[in-house]
This record gives sequence, structure tokens and C-alpha cells, in this order.
Amino acid sequence: MRAEESLPPGLRAVLRGESHDPFEWLGPHAVPEGECVRALLPQAERAWLEGQGEMQRVEGTDLFEYLLPPTRAAALPAHPALLWEEKGDGSRHRQLSPYSFDPLLGDEDLYYFGEGRHHHAYRMLGAQPCEVDGIAGVRFAVWAPGARRVSVVGDFNAWHGLRHMMRVRGNSGVWELFVPGLGEGDLYKFEILGPAGQLVLKTDPYARRMMLRPDTACRVAALEGYDWGDDVWMARRSQWDWQHAPMSIYELHLGSWQRAPDGGFLGYRAIAERLVPYVRELGYTHVELMPVMEHPLDESWGYQVTGYYAPTARFGGPDDLRHLIDALHQAGIGVILDWVPGHFPRDEFALARFLGEPLYEHPDPRRGEHRDWGTLIFDYGRNEVRNFLLSNAVYWLEEFHADGLRVDAVASMLYLDYSRNDGEWLPNVHGGRENLEAIAFLQEMNQVVHARFPGALTIAEESTAWPQVSRPVEMGGLGFSMKWNMGWMNDTLSYFQHDPVHRRYHHHKLTFGQLYAYSENFVLPLSHDEVVHMKRSLLDKMPGDWWQKFANLRLLLCWQITHPGKKLLFMGGEFGQWVEWSEAGQLDWSLLQYDTHRGLQRMVGDLNRLYREHPALHAHDFEQQGFAWLDCEDEAQSVLAFVRQAAEQRLVCVMNFTPVPRPGYRLPMPRAGRYRVIFNSDSVHYGGSDQGGVAVEAEPGERSGWPASAALLLPPLAMLILEAEQ
Repeated sequence: MRAEESLPPGLRAVLRGESHDPFEWLGPHAVPEGECVRALLPQAERAWLEGQGEMQRVEGTDLFEYLLPPTRAAALPAHPALLWEEKGDGSRHRQLSPYSFDPLLGDEDLYYFGEGRHHHAYRMLGAQPCEVDGIAGVRFAVWAPGARRVSVVGDFNAWHGLRHMMRVRGNSGVWELFVPGLGEGDLYKFEILGPAGQLVLKTDPYARRMMLRPDTACRVAALEGYDWGDDVWMARRSQWDWQHAPMSIYELHLGSWQRAPDGGFLGYRAIAERLVPYVRELGYTHVELMPVMEHPLDESWGYQVTGYYAPTARFGGPDDLRHLIDALHQAGIGVILDWVPGHFPRDEFALARFLGEPLYEHPDPRRGEHRDWGTLIFDYGRNEVRNFLLSNAVYWLEEFHADGLRVDAVASMLYLDYSRNDGEWLPNVHGGRENLEAIAFLQEMNQVVHARFPGALTIAEESTAWPQVSRPVEMGGLGFSMKWNMGWMNDTLSYFQHDPVHRRYHHHKLTFGQLYAYSENFVLPLSHDEVVHMKRSLLDKMPGDWWQKFANLRLLLCWQITHPGKKLLFMGGEFGQWVEWSEAGQLDWSLLQYDTHRGLQRMVGDLNRLYREHPALHAHDFEQQGFAWLDCEDEAQSVLAFVRQAAEQRLVCVMNFTPVPRPGYRLPMPRAGRYRVIFNSDSVHYGGSDQGGVAVEAEPGERSGWPASAALLLPPLAMLILEAEQ
């Protein structure tokens, strides 16, 4: 029996848990005396080499050896099996030596990852169930440059960091190990000994499945295996002319849309059973899911992500989320996922200080911290960090068939001085405030998404005047498909919250938007952000008595659907949720027992169908030719009138923003002839007073530059949409 002092320095480093390549010493090795098999088995009382005999313990260590003379070495299997007896309980265990397998990651994979151009890094890193030499197991790989040691730990090794130490691949910073006998569902984490000796236990950045909070362990999950049924949808999407197509988005938070009878979460599959018919009945073209990536804190709504590749376990597993998306696709409904590449939380078990010191975040707090949010900022100048995010975008689009990504908090990524005082930020190499590395990342992400996934969308939540957010990169833009129109949202909600008697003084808030409406491809958002933090629900924002609140909300949604731009409405707004949204419970579905709430919901469905069926309302959402004012100057009576048009179709939209009916209101018209009312938000069907008529005759004669005019009865706080009869 040898003593530790007699061992080579490299083997002593293995015993200390500080080896970059335990394969150099553990497993089977040719030695002058024959073949030596070594195993480091902490907590083992005795050990055997299967088919040979008992292994010898190196005195004072947990290292076991077995020496086969040359005459017997040829009989040793390529992957010898180890048997051992645990201290204490005497339990017996068997495992093939993980140190008998050749390196598995290819040099090309490592090269492209180091370059930041590996679009499928999630297939390279993380936990990959696979077979090697006909043996089933899991290949683990993690990027941890500069670490002194990295181990994979889990139930399979009693979470002991010296049982399955990994090897680093050259100067790539990537560590790997194939562990035979493991498979889908096994729990694991990475134990990392950092450059300065810091020992940390971390979840896998590329984990595809994680435990439900408060547990933080990762689960091995296979990537393939789901049988998709959305081939027709995906083929059609690849040919989709989204710029000229209708797009009405229903934004929702899966945990608080509907709950189970006991108040608990519904699963992805149960949600699919309820959500698909609901969204289809209301005529929406898409749903937008607030972040479904794993996050520990319910109150963060998913925006503080700890598992970028793992659908949250609150609602089931990865295939359950695939089922939800598949069901929506088969019903003709697209799916946009909220995505958060701008920051991540400080939770010790996840990305923060991954080596016991910064790795994914910028090391300088003047660039690496969001003090307002208490979060950390990705180091976009590091190739492997950009690759982590770029591969993540590809992952959700390719592996989950998402139809687009809504990118959260883009403004915070673009500006180095975002929400910072003087002296709290570092300028770029040119002395400016622009985050050049983040800009380059966003441009690359958009180029990759649009090239790899025709018809998929990227949508920026960007609240500043940054130019060309939704213009191609080759034209100097950021390359997004669309951008949220925060100016339209703020001006519109500000206007609607004024009492109608004062609206004449704020008329410009509705008309100003046309000055920039076509500078970007805009989405008009009435999102979750507008119904939280004491901002009140959409219905409760509206002034006036109970009837006027509903009429105002109907008018607000009419203004959104007829204004140029794609549409987004947060859940609850479609039926008039009274209270602010809270993630802690479900929407107030009981309100639908009342006629007014059902009427509002009915109107939303009719509006969506009207929008989809009439090209005039969607074909030129991003182009000036689809819109023309008939009258935008009647601020005294708070009336707006305009035309939406496409090809030969013209729709006249007229809105009365006061509770005063206006009989005989003379309006310019595109041409003389008879017009029929195809929509009236004051219909009794929607809870209105049923004023406004069904048809009107436009008489020839120039008015405000238009060739005809007509006298209409404008209902109170309502919109009429008219179409010329053929």
C-alpha cells in the first residue's frame, strides 16, 4: 500500500481537487508494470475492479488502484467497471469509470464557441444525454475559464465534488465529462473552484430543465423527442408577409391568467385547453407570453431569469410548453416569447459571479450593475457571453417553434449611462454614451434570427428616440422587425385620463403621433406595465361615471385597432378588469357574468375580426399611404376623423371623445355616395346607447380638400367605421 507522499505531483493535485485534467491520472493507464486502473472514491470503504479483484487504497487517501500485469492487461475492458462499498451504511455501487472515455467535444465546436459564432452552443454545452461506444450516459460541459477545478455533482455521487471532476479542453475554458449510466431526469449542478480558491455551487447556464423553486437543481433533459403537429403553420410562416398582414397580440402571464380551482397553477397543457379556444374566439392573431424561462421569484414576473434555457417548472416540463405552442399553432395563432438579454439577477446559485468572481457580467460595476433594478449586466464584449445569448435566441425559435422574441428593456442595453448619474458610468472607446458591444450583439442577433427563421419576428421594447431600431442592419439600423410605440401609448393614455371637458386642450396628444408613425415599424402596446404599480387598470383609468368608463375604454381600444401599427393588449383589458393586475392570483373572470363586461369582450372580438378581414386596417400599418386625416383640427368638439385605405378599399373612421352626442355633424368624405356603418362601438350589443345610425349619404362638394361631405350622428364616447357601398 503506497502513501500519498509517494505519488507524482499531478496525482496529488487530483487528490486536492485542483487538476485541470484528471484523465491524465484516473481511469486505465499503461504503466511499465502493465495496466493500472485508478479511481478516486471519496466515502468508499473498499473498492473492486469488476472481474479482477479488490483495489488497493493509497494510504491516507480515497484513491484506489489496481495493477494488471501485461499478461492480463489485454483482458481489461475499454471501460472498466468499478465496484465499491460506502462507508457507514455498507451499500454497494457499480459504475463504469468515467475516465476511460476519449474527449467528445470537437475542435470545431470549441473554435466557433470561442469566436462567439456557435449558434447551437446549447447542443454543445450543458447536459446532453447520448451514447458513447454503445454506452448510455450524459455528456456534461460548462464554460468556466480560469477555474482551478470543475466537477459535476448530483444525487448520483452524493453531491461530492471530487467524485466526477471534469477536464478542461485546451485554452477554450470549456470543461467536459461523460458520466455513464445517467439519463433524463437526473439532478445535477456544477461545483467550481475559482481562480482565487473560491468554492461555488452553480446551476448549469445551459440547463434545459430545472427544479421548482425554492429548489435550484438542474434536471437532465433530452432535446429531441417531441412530435410536432404544426408543419402547416411553420411552412406558412416562412412565406408570411408580416409587414402587410394583420397582427393583434394578446399579452398574458401564464401564472395569473387563470388558476386551478384550488388556487394553484395550471400546467402548460391545461392552459392550452383553455387558452386556445379563448384566443381564437376573440380573433387574436398572436399571443405574447411574459417570460417562461425559469426564475425563482414569482413577483419578478419572469424578468429576473436564472434558467435561460429552461421553461419554468411552475407549469410543467419542456415538452409541455411545446404542447402549448403546438396547440396554438394548429389553431392558427402565433406565439411570441418575452426575452430578457439585458440583465440577470444576483442569485448565488445561478449566473452571478459564476467563478466566485464575475464571468457573465461585466466586472466593472459601472458597466456591470443595474443599481435601480438590483441586477447585473451581461458583458457583451466577451465572445462566449454573446454566444450564450445568441444561442439562446436560436434555441427558443428552433427548439420551441416560437414565432418571435419581444426583447425587454432594449434602452437599458443601448446606453452606458442608462439610469446613472455623472461619474457612475464609463464612456465607450470614442468617449460616447452608446454601448457599442451591446449594439453589435443586438444587430447580430437580429441578423441571425431573420436569416435562420424566415417569418420570425424580433420586437424591441425601446423607449427612447434611438433611430432606426426597426431598420435593417445594412442600413445602419438595429435590425428589429418592430418596436413598441411608447410615445403613442403614453400620449394616448394621458389623453384618455383627462375628463372629456378638458380634452380639447390636449387634442395634440392624439394627432402628434402621425408625425413619426412611419419612422419605425411600430407595435401599439397597452401592456402589463400600464396596469401595475398604482397605475390602475385600463378601465379604472378612464374618467366619468360607470357608463362613461366603459364607453371610454371601448373608444380607447377602437383608437388602437384603427391607428396604424400592429396591436398588443394585456390580458384583462379585453373584458374590463377593474383592479390592477397582480401575479398572485387570476384575472377576475367572474366579471363576465355582467352584461357590460361581456359586451366589452364581445366588441374586442368583433374589432379583431374587422381588423383582420379589412386590408385597409392592416395592409399599410407601416406606410403613410394607408392613412389620411379627414379632420384632425376639431379640438373644440374633440372629434377626430380619418381614412384607412389599401388598394381600392377605404374605411372612414370617426371618433367622438366626449359624452355628448353630436347630431348632424358634417364630415369630409373620400367620395360622394352611400356609406354604411360597419362598426359602432356605441352599439347596445357592446353596452352602448345604440346611437349612430346604419347608413349615411355623402353629398358631392369640396370640404377641407375632400370631394364630398356627409352629416352624421356621432354617438357619445364612441367610434363609427363606415364603408362606401358599391
